[in-house]
Amino acid sequence: MPTAKVVFATITGNNEDCADIITEALEDLGVEVDETEISQTDAAELKDYDINVIVPYTYDEGALPEEGLDFYDDLAELDLSGKIYGVAGSGDTFYEEFYCVAVDKFSEALTKANATKGTADLKINLAPESQEDLDHLDQFAQDLVDAYNAQN
Repeated sequence: MPTAKVVFATITGNNEDCADIITEALEDLGVEVDETEISQTDAAELKDYDINVIVPYTYDEGALPEEGLDFYDDLAELDLSGKIYGVAGSGDTFYEEFYCVAVDKFSEALTKANATKGTADLKINLAPESQEDLDHLDQFAQDLVDAYNAQN
């Protein structure tokens, strides 16, 4: 059975909702999942899981979550070769060019750590409430499991 680590950062609760939906979808696909808040997670833990999911928020004009800065910096020290990753996040399109920038930055950091991108980065506008959002989150989880299965 594959294992997954889902790490989230949230202010409004929207990213925790996204993380919860992804966790449930992964569990429905037979994955053993550990979900934690980013400030309570050591980046090195990602080495212990087959699939890693980061769900960060973007603050103000493209800033990373304050409570996730150490986690983000620590990614540069890791070698996640052989690990599958996905990054999803909720944001507000009101911020235009800064919309979900943290998703892009975490995705880039995981690629630099040699992890394999298992699915396209997913950006959700505000709360994940529409059927379309739920479908995208479920597909995100399915893509990660498919990428894991293709590699193993």
